[in-house]
Amino acid sequence: MVDKKTEGLAGIQAGETAICTVSAEGHELRYRGYSIQELAGGASFEEVAYLLIHGELPTSSVLEDYRNRLKSFRELPSALKLVLENIPKTAHPMDVLRTGCSMLGTLEPEGKTRDHFAIADRLLSAFPSMLAYWFRFWKEGKRIALNSGDASLAGHFLHSLQGGSVEEARRQMLEVSLVLYAEHEFNASTFAARVTASTLTDFYSAITSAIGTLRGSLHGGANEEAMALISRFRSPDEAEKEIKVMLSKKEKIMGFGHRVYKECDPRSDIIKKWARELSKKAGDTVIYPVAERIEAVMWREKRLFPNVDFYSAPAYHFCDIRTDLFTPLFVMARITGWAAHVIEQRANNKLIRPAATYIGPSARAFVPLQKRG
Repeated sequence: MVDKKTEGLAGIQAGETAICTVSAEGHELRYRGYSIQELAGGASFEEVAYLLIHGELPTSSVLEDYRNRLKSFRELPSALKLVLENIPKTAHPMDVLRTGCSMLGTLEPEGKTRDHFAIADRLLSAFPSMLAYWFRFWKEGKRIALNSGDASLAGHFLHSLQGGSVEEARRQMLEVSLVLYAEHEFNASTFAARVTASTLTDFYSAITSAIGTLRGSLHGGANEEAMALISRFRSPDEAEKEIKVMLSKKEKIMGFGHRVYKECDPRSDIIKKWARELSKKAGDTVIYPVAERIEAVMWREKRLFPNVDFYSAPAYHFCDIRTDLFTPLFVMARITGWAAHVIEQRANNKLIRPAATYIGPSARAFVPLQKRG
């Protein structure tokens, strides 16, 4: 029998990486040696993307060239736009990105003239454009331009999604959230990408695997579930009462605890500050107070801390981002970590093929159909 402590590969060392380290105590999360607190407080998302994919922080001139390169990749092929226009408006936006990634792989396949670094940059720029183009087409019937003048990916996305000027506080919050979501070691979607890459398939297939894995509510979908929970309550007192009832019924409260961290999620306090600031700007008197009360109850009753998904939800909400777009924002950030891991897997590849403990019937003799009655 498999040890219950290792179910789901918990605690199993499945490989080596030089990309990210996660402290089980919850005090540290580092991207290539740099603390998440310092990166979130002083680096742009483009700097972090370059760091993860290329291994080092860029100089000012390299960063300028990199930003210009990413801006040049924002436009989408007409064939891909046609596909996006034919995806039903009822589809989940994660399905839009999964389909868009796969389609782009047929239009711009990996090969001698397009290596994995080029594809990583292309997808980093294209995912926000895919999402915004599909959303605006079905919401407003518009075929929007994808060449906004915003220098940052965060600003470009908000401008493309909502039109008009972008409030700086909202752009900064989204920038920080993208940094926080960019990478997280061997999480489920990253491991899926590495397993797929280990078969020596193409880059797009590995990323499509990751998107499909991230779609699940136990992984990327947790921020959407957290927002649905917070939105149920009209006051902190009501939230406290109902959360206690949910706990008594052993219902799962999304956005709390973590598979790796034991004491706290080092990303949570960072995004919580932004949620609080945007709440004040919005004149909110319900959403953020309810979230804080839920946090207090969960700690008092279960000693469970909020993970990054919990306060990301209200932070995105105060930016007027629709709830079903929350997990796609995760994709926009994590493509950097996925790309870094696929590149790292390819550099020292061995097919990932774990063993399983068999718990089925012992050896049995086959009985022909006519003798089975």
